Amino acid sequence: MTASDHPPAPGGADDDGAQAPEPRVRETHALVVGREAMACRFEVVFNAGEVADATALGMTALDLVDETEARISVYRETSELSRLNARAHEGWQPVSADLLDLLVRARDLHARTGGAFDPASGSLVRVWGFLRRQGRVPDPATLAAARRASGMDGVEIDAHAARVRFTKPGVEINPGAIGKGWALDRVVEGLRASGVPSVLVHGGSSSVRAAGVQGPAFPGRRGWRVGVSHPLRPGRRLATVTLVERALGTSGSGTQFFVDRGRRLGHILDPRSGIPAEGVLSATVIAPDAATADALSTALYVLGPAGIATVAPAGGDVAAILVVPSRSASSVRVLTANLDPELFECTAGEGVELLRAG
Repeated sequence: MTASDHPPAPGGADDDGAQAPEPRVRETHALVVGREAMACRFEVVFNAGEVADATALGMTALDLVDETEARISVYRETSELSRLNARAHEGWQPVSADLLDLLVRARDLHARTGGAFDPASGSLVRVWGFLRRQGRVPDPATLAAARRASGMDGVEIDAHAARVRFTKPGVEINPGAIGKGWALDRVVEGLRASGVPSVLVHGGSSSVRAAGVQGPAFPGRRGWRVGVSHPLRPGRRLATVTLVERALGTSGSGTQFFVDRGRRLGHILDPRSGIPAEGVLSATVIAPDAATADALSTALYVLGPAGIATVAPAGGDVAAILVVPSRSASSVRVLTANLDPELFECTAGEGVELLRAG
């Protein structure tokens, strides 16, 4: 994502292919408060001069991100989620109200995608080495054992009693495909409750949520403009999307991959097969909230073109942009679903075949 009149708001494109917001017209200015968290850069972007205590509110919002990470990170043994992973196979474990909310959301999205999004596939992430970003191909026996220990079918949630248990050993919940979005939702909800009329928040540029209007609220101005980068051309924009009270999530394996015997294997696993998903360059989903956008973009990356009807059914409140290889190595095919033409612009120029799904 890029900005022109002020220091880059959400900075350059990250490995998942999203870009930061750009101002719609030259007179817009922003106040940006940022911090490193969840292994990426989180930023809160306000319209300059619109909120008197924007800096303090931004710092409080980022404190909430830190608090969220401390509670759901699988990289911290002291986190609530790590403790749950360590004990839930023994029997019912109590969970806090907000972690319960995350797990229920994840369970519902798992069902919605037919298992293409599965937060209980932590054992698979571990055996492939992606937990520590040290990719390796597991031997068949190790992979088979990890598959048996994976899946939301091994997680029972008692929402009424706020408790969770695992029904098979080895299950690990990894919120990597939903955690950043969930944190962004909490931040935006908190800022709105504090009276902030307009704000954009992003985590690593691949997870974005917008509220209100970017810049002065002139007649006809809507939302925040966000760029989606070209998965094959670093630093180049593929499209621009205007988010109107919406969130955007992009999944891709642009830099998180390893090469095994000449074959490039990305970090996004198909939890149904236990092996890295292939055939998609990037998947972007626009949804009412960031947790949903993140989870569904991961599912769409796994499902490919056949999954568009599942992730973004015609007439629904979810839109999608799926980028897949073309016959020419220098071009791509872009499949779209449910995009408002007034809020979407393909800006890549040559080498792009734009198609509407369905």
